[in-house]
Formats: sequence, structure tokens, C-alpha cells
Amino acid sequence: MYRARKPVDTSDSTDTGSAGSTASAAAATTAGTGSGTGSGPGTGSGTGSGAPASADAPEASRPAVRRGWRRWAMDTRPLRRPAFRRLWSSTVVTAVGSQLTAVAVPKQIYDITGSSAWVGYASLAGLVPMVVFALWGGAVADTVDRRKLLLVTNTGIALTSLLFWVQAVTRLDSVVVLMVLLAVQQAFFGLNSPARNASIARLVPAEELPAANALGSTVMQTGLVAGPLLAGALIPVIGLPVLYLIDAVALCVTVWAVLRLPALPPLTGKSARRAGLREVAAGFRYISGHKVLLLSFLADIIAMVFGMPRALFPQLAAQTYASEGEGLALGLLFAAIPLGAVAGGLFSGTFSRARRHGWMVIGAVTAWGAAVAGSGLSGSLWAAVAFLAVAGIADMVSMVFRGAILLSAATDEMRGRMQGVFTVVVAGGPRLADVLHGTAGSVLGPRAAVTGGGLLVVALTLALAAAVPALRRYRV
Repeated sequence: MYRARKPVDTSDSTDTGSAGSTASAAAATTAGTGSGTGSGPGTGSGTGSGAPASADAPEASRPAVRRGWRRWAMDTRPLRRPAFRRLWSSTVVTAVGSQLTAVAVPKQIYDITGSSAWVGYASLAGLVPMVVFALWGGAVADTVDRRKLLLVTNTGIALTSLLFWVQAVTRLDSVVVLMVLLAVQQAFFGLNSPARNASIARLVPAEELPAANALGSTVMQTGLVAGPLLAGALIPVIGLPVLYLIDAVALCVTVWAVLRLPALPPLTGKSARRAGLREVAAGFRYISGHKVLLLSFLADIIAMVFGMPRALFPQLAAQTYASEGEGLALGLLFAAIPLGAVAGGLFSGTFSRARRHGWMVIGAVTAWGAAVAGSGLSGSLWAAVAFLAVAGIADMVSMVFRGAILLSAATDEMRGRMQGVFTVVVAGGPRLADVLHGTAGSVLGPRAAVTGGGLLVVALTLALAAAVPALRRYRV
């Protein structure tokens, strides 16, 4: 049975940014072992280096079991650890701010050109550098101090947001400039994301990884809902330039939060390696040699490529649910999945303590497919929205445990590269789904395409779980 070993956590005695060093990060039997640096509340010395506390400590030293309604609510144990709290708080600030820019850029491009095609080209201009630099950034994150990399990349993202404001306030009205800035910003994001995600396993013990992922994912999903709504309300009032400026200021808060993190250098003690194509290729070889990691990626690809029906929402709103009002239908369809994900995060206490991570991924992806299929079979808009909200809850569960597997089943020297590949899969899967579902919808009709995609997810996931037992046997 694949079982991750529990880490040893070292506590932070104060909330001033100093952290003790510890053997953290668990690894699956098939993936080897890794160690990390943790920080958290405890009884350290006045200098900030805490006393080590074993994960196998007596029951009296462990947190009390939550009772009543609290056992259903979000598990906030990771927030007791100052270093993770700083990293998470920076995400809270920027989750909405980044979505302001995500709305402002296509809005400005459309205002300049009057063409949706140019909006699509801009999206491609941002996707390509993000994919390339996420793969490279994962290799970089495994060779340098991740805190320093986060400082550089967050500063770069903040500067590009400031340049967005400059070009808007000076009324440059250049699509080329906008696309170049977007490409640069997404390149910095590609470098930033693997380092940020890989750092989590150094800041919390393995048993709290699902809770930490739930906290981060809930914030990001909330930003996906609140950011566009806020941007739509603010643009007519304050205009695009101020919207860019708000994002730039929010990113400065992120830089300040990262400054207060402990150092996160490579744990091997070796001199920094050059992060080139050889290191990137080594990451892919590592994935192919560890079934649990490979299967977690395959489960995500199956769910997103075959089961993400967002490309069909406009057609469904215009044809199937037109009687409810096309605008209302379109808004509800797009909002249903992220709203469900937020609800799943708020009540993540119901599942975040589960130890059979493999079964949780299998069950969540299967539930996602079934719920998507249910939405396609629904003749009522409200039934379809309810099914999509359930799919969002399942997606949150899947995100939480896939993320936990990637952090616990990989050694620390490989976590950056695993997160780089994860970033590419998360960004690329839904775009492939747009092509697949758009084509199927034009041939079979939107409801048949949605239903067929959901059922295919269920069939492929169950077949994968039956054929390769490594994922369903994985636990911590």
C-alpha cells in the first residue's frame, strides 16, 4: 500500500517571520522521501527557532477533535502557522485584484479594436509564455531559494500591472503593447506559480496539506466569482486605468507578505544547479516513474478535457434556456461551477481530514462527471445550474486531494517541477475542452455533448482506477 510518512514539524515561536527548520514533507513509498522546512505556532525560544514536535506526539499534544457545526466548516489549522498564514493572506489580497486585470485587458482590447477575434489572440499571447515559463519555472523553483524566486516574480507581476495602468492613463491605445504586457505578466506568473505551490509543503505538515489546499483553492474560486462582478460594477464608475492601479497596489501587499516568509532554499545542500531543458526533462521522467503522480495528472486531464462544458454555455443560453432569458442563463451557467467550488471550500471540514487521498480523487472526479452529465440531461435551467454547482463541489474536492498528492508523494527537490506541470495541465486542459466541446456541440447539439462528456469522464475514471491500483491505494 502506498502510504506517505508523517512529517516532523518545527514551530515558530513568534509571528515575526522567523521559522525553525525541520524535517517536513512526506513522500509515498514509490516516490522516495523528502524533507522540508516548516513553521507554526509552538513553544520555541525567544530567538524564533522552535522546539521540534513529532507528528506522532501523544494525544494530549494534538488538537482536540472539532465537535458540532465546526467539524463541517473549513479546516483552518494551517492558518495557525505564521509562515503559511502570510503566504495565504497574500493570495487573499490578489485573488480579486488579478481578476480585475483579467477583465480589464480584454475589455480594453475590444474597445480599441471592436473585434472579439483580437480578444482571442490576446488570450493565446498570454497562454503560450505561461505554459513555457511554468515548465521552466518549476525547474528553477527546485534549484533556488523559493522565497527569493517569489519576491522576484511577484515584483515583476506588480510592475507589469503598473505598466498596464501607465498605458491606460496615457491613452496609448496600442493592442501590441497590451499583448506584450500580457505575455510578460503571464511569463512571470508561470515562474511564480510552481514556487508558490511547492512552498506549501515546507510550511505545513503532511496531514494538513488537504486543509491548506482547500484554503487556497477557496480563495481563488471566490476571486473568480467576485473579481469579474466587481470589475463590471467599477469600470463604468472609475474607469480602466484605476482598475489596473488597484491590482498593482494589491500586488505590492503580496510582495510585502513574501518578504516576511522564512528562507526556502533547496534541502539537498548541494550548490544550485542550472535550470535548463535537462532539469525539465528530469521532471517528466520523474512523473512517468511514479504511478501515483502520473495518475493524479491523468485524472485531472480526464476531468477537464472531457468534462468541462463552458464552451457550450453560450449556445445553451441562446437555445436551450432562452425562455429564461439569455443573459440570466449565461450568467448562471458560468457562475454555477465556481460558486459550487466556493461552497465546497467553506465546508471542507467534511472531507479535508480524509487519509485515503487516492480514493478521494477517484470519487471526486467520478462525481464531477456524473454531475456534468446530469446538467446536460436537465431541461430546466435551475436544475442544470444545481448540477453544475454540485460539479463545482466535486472539483474542489478533487483539487484539494490532487494538490495534496503532488506535494506529499514527491520529494522536495522535485516539487517545483511537479507544480510546473500541474500549472500547465490546469491552464491547458480547459482550453482543449473548449475545442472538443465546441466541435461536439456543433455536431451533436449542446445537451448531448455535455451529457456525453460527463459520462465519458465517469467511464474513463473508473477504468483508470480499476486498471492501475496505485492511485486507489494511496493514503497518508
